[in-house]
Amino acid sequence: MSEDIRGRGRRAATRRRRKPPQRRRALTIAAWTAAGVVLLGGGGLGWFYFKLNGNLKTVDIDQALGKDRPPNVDNGSMDILVLGSDSRGGANGEYGQDDGGSARSDTAMIIHLYEGHKQASVISIPRDTMGPRPACPTGQGKTSAARQRAQFNEAFTIGGAACAVKTVEQMSGIRMDHYIEVDFTGFKKIIDNLGGVPLTTTKPIKDPGSHLDLPAGPHTLNGEQSLGLVRTRKSVGDGGDLGRIQLQQAFIKALIKQVKGIGVFESPKKLYSLADSATKAITTDKALGDVKSLAGFAQGLQGISAENMHMITLPVTQDPLDRDRVVPLTKESKMVWDALLADHPIPAEATEKSSGDKSDAGAIVR
Repeated sequence: MSEDIRGRGRRAATRRRRKPPQRRRALTIAAWTAAGVVLLGGGGLGWFYFKLNGNLKTVDIDQALGKDRPPNVDNGSMDILVLGSDSRGGANGEYGQDDGGSARSDTAMIIHLYEGHKQASVISIPRDTMGPRPACPTGQGKTSAARQRAQFNEAFTIGGAACAVKTVEQMSGIRMDHYIEVDFTGFKKIIDNLGGVPLTTTKPIKDPGSHLDLPAGPHTLNGEQSLGLVRTRKSVGDGGDLGRIQLQQAFIKALIKQVKGIGVFESPKKLYSLADSATKAITTDKALGDVKSLAGFAQGLQGISAENMHMITLPVTQDPLDRDRVVPLTKESKMVWDALLADHPIPAEATEKSSGDKSDAGAIVR
């Protein structure tokens, strides 16, 4: 990363963040996928403004959290919390026992866009990370009390988007500028409308939990296969969430390359089908809750390629109280958050001791 990025981060961390231009915006795995497709193809969305605007769902994070948030930072960067929602109610019921529509999230990523929006860091937070959870409103005037030890993805289940954002902000000390969420069914439709995602598996993947069965070799994954890949964990790495994150990160890079390479502007029909499926699939914060905002945000991301995206897993180690859970490495996690606050590259030593980036699962996909 350039010396310019390193130097810019030395500005004071308490000033207000510069407002983005008056243009506006639009993976998970699930969620960065939706964001990437809508945003990287976003310039033409004005054609379909009224139709697409009616597709969007929003949540007012600012109203829900009030002033109990970290300060904005005036260094030109931007931080986005991206969640994949996997409620098993309705159309998603085929992926597990119906949970009555209760929201769950097995995918969480913080996207940090450096000043100039030409480079980005992506920090995946394992769903099984144990740590403090703040008190969160649960609706109908009720509040779930704060807990000193809770599993990370519990926040979304208990208090939805606002609680997830509040938990991430408490963990990191970084204010989230935006929020994007997408569900299983929407993810599949986006990939199918994109025409699939080409990638190569270096080993066979057969996972009964995600229903994925891929031989080694080149593939163009359809929506169902893509969803299977990003949900796979039992048959890769150590069989846990850390291996799945590695697969997700490899898939995201393949997806971004595909989005940039298909030339959506050359086909208005393809552009519309992508925009229609993506805007139906995602939920955003209120500031991004209209097509003009999504399109402008998209234009701001067009300079970021897969090669300019640094992806890591939050530095973690096995939880001493539960071998099936992980806990953040205090020193190394602080390195990550401090770097993002200063708009600096994440130092290599932050991940040297982490269990999260030692899995070889990501090497299975290229």
